[in-house]
Parts: sequence; C-alpha cells; structure tokens
Amino acid sequence: MADQLAERFEVARSFSDVDQLLTETRPDVVHITTPPQSHFQLTKKCLEAGCHVYVEKPFSLDLSEAREMFALAEKSGLRIIAGHNYQFSPDMNKMRELVRSGALGAPIHIESTFSYDLGDATYVGSLLGDRSHWVRSLPGKLLQNVISHGIAKIAEFLVEEEFNVVVHGFTSPKLQRAGVTDITDELRVLISTTTNLTAYFTFTTQVVPPVQELRVFGTKGSVVADSLHRTIVRLDNANSSLKSYLNFVIPASDRAKQYIKNTYLNIAAFLKADFHMDVGMKYLFEAFYRSIRFGDPSPIATREILLTAAIMDEIFRQLANPTQAFDSRQNRAAMVG
Repeated sequence: MADQLAERFEVARSFSDVDQLLTETRPDVVHITTPPQSHFQLTKKCLEAGCHVYVEKPFSLDLSEAREMFALAEKSGLRIIAGHNYQFSPDMNKMRELVRSGALGAPIHIESTFSYDLGDATYVGSLLGDRSHWVRSLPGKLLQNVISHGIAKIAEFLVEEEFNVVVHGFTSPKLQRAGVTDITDELRVLISTTTNLTAYFTFTTQVVPPVQELRVFGTKGSVVADSLHRTIVRLDNANSSLKSYLNFVIPASDRAKQYIKNTYLNIAAFLKADFHMDVGMKYLFEAFYRSIRFGDPSPIATREILLTAAIMDEIFRQLANPTQAFDSRQNRAAMVG
C-alpha cells in the first residue's frame, strides 16, 4: 500500500520499517496514522530521532501513555499534537471566536453530539465481521477509535481543578440483531465541574438523520455549531422581551436569515476553492506547521489532549465496571498535570 501511494503522489521513497525510514530520510515531521496500539512506541522512536510528531486520534491508549509522550517531547524540545481535526471546521472556528469575544457570556452547559454510520460497509463491515480486528482489541473498542472527536470539543472548556464523569452505554438493537454483543455503540456521558459547568456527550449509531453538533449555552446567549452542514447559528438575548405572537415569528425569522447567510458563505468558500471535504484537518496541519516553523502556540493545548485522554479512561473504566461506586476523586483535572 505504501508503494502504491508513493507511486500515485510521486514520492521518491516508501518504507515498511520505521527505523529504516528515520535513518535514511531523517524527516523533520512524522504523521502517525497507524492503529492506536502502535502510537506510543512509534511516537517514542520519532521523538528520539528528533522529529516533530502529529498523532492521529485516538492520541494514545490511555492517559499514562499520553503523559509520557508529552514529557518526552518537552524534554527533546519538539512539538507533538493530536489529530483532533474536527475541532477546526469552519463552524467550530467561528464558535470559538464568539466564545473568546465574550458574546455568549460565561459558558454554563455544553452539549456535544456525534453520530456514526454503521452502514459504511468499507470499514464497519470488516470490524463487525472480524473478531480479531484491531479496533476490538482497544480498551474501548469502537468507542475508543471514534469518540475523541466529540470529547475533545468539551475538554476545551474544562478549566476547573476537579470534574466528575457519569457514564451510560449499551449495545444498540441493530448490533444485537446482527449477533454483535461485545461492542458498545450507544454512549451517554455527563460531565460536571466544581463550578457547576456541565457537559453532555452523546455518541449514537441510531439517530437519523446523523448529527454532529456542538451546543454552547452561556449567560448572554447560546450557539449551535453544526459540523455536518458547516453552519453556525446564534441564539442570543435580543428577542427575549418579545410579547405575544411576535415571539413565534421574529426569532424564527432571525434564525432563517442566519441559515441563509451560512448558505452564501459556504457557496463563496466553494467558489474560492476553499471548501475542502476535511477543511478542519487542513487548518490543523497548517497551524501545527506554523507552530514548528515560527514558534506559534500549538493549535491544541497539551492540557486539552490530556483531559480528553483522562475522560476517555474514566468512560471505559465505568463501562467495564458498571457496578462499581463512582469516586469523583479519580477525576481531578490536576492528575493530567
């Protein structure tokens, strides 16, 4: 496969051995896109060889590996980042600008929803039909390979020293009918902090049509960022004092105008050839390379990546031990440094 890719994109060399690649080409940056079981060892090799590293999600198998990877990068004076590209779609970038500007006030509640299509035969078919598939050997199986996209969006807002996680997961009727009982494909996660910021994460394979949204509810307004359709809609306080039947007309008209504006912006981006299918990945790559070349801040804070790993660890712990009493002391943000 490496040889075919090299031929297609006119790359001079291809390798099946990472040590040979590092020795013979001495790359400045390595992108690790292998199954997550290999991320730790490959990252360690690349950092020891003096390479900056981009690691595809999930960043690591657990928090312990993630912390060691960052420690080695810091010791070596190198940059390392996780492939949380869904955080940088156009709608997410606009949402972030609104939050940082203070337009929404203080965030009170966050909802991250991530749908997943089990009908994709090219990937899911092999996963469901092969009990030795690498995804099934992950601690969180299918969830671990996917949910970091949605969890990372929440981790960005968690700044408190302590947080709690409550988890509910189950196997959908669709998988049960297919005879698959060892994969959890429906997940609900409630996260709360000491300052009463709450977040709700939903992973689902059943919801139709699919949804990939982030909703941020603040003291001055709220926003809905829809990554599937690249739209962003503000729900502000301007129409809160409307009386009588105006309340059923004007807010709807305002939101309709926002959707029309989103449509024109998407068309304009398409006409300017700036409407890539995975524009978030393009943005993340560019920002990561700027941080390497010019010393810009990393596009994703180390703390956010570690928090994502910590929350995922707790999710899988509770799924594996649903009868164990929950101990919030295990979820201190301080544990990720």
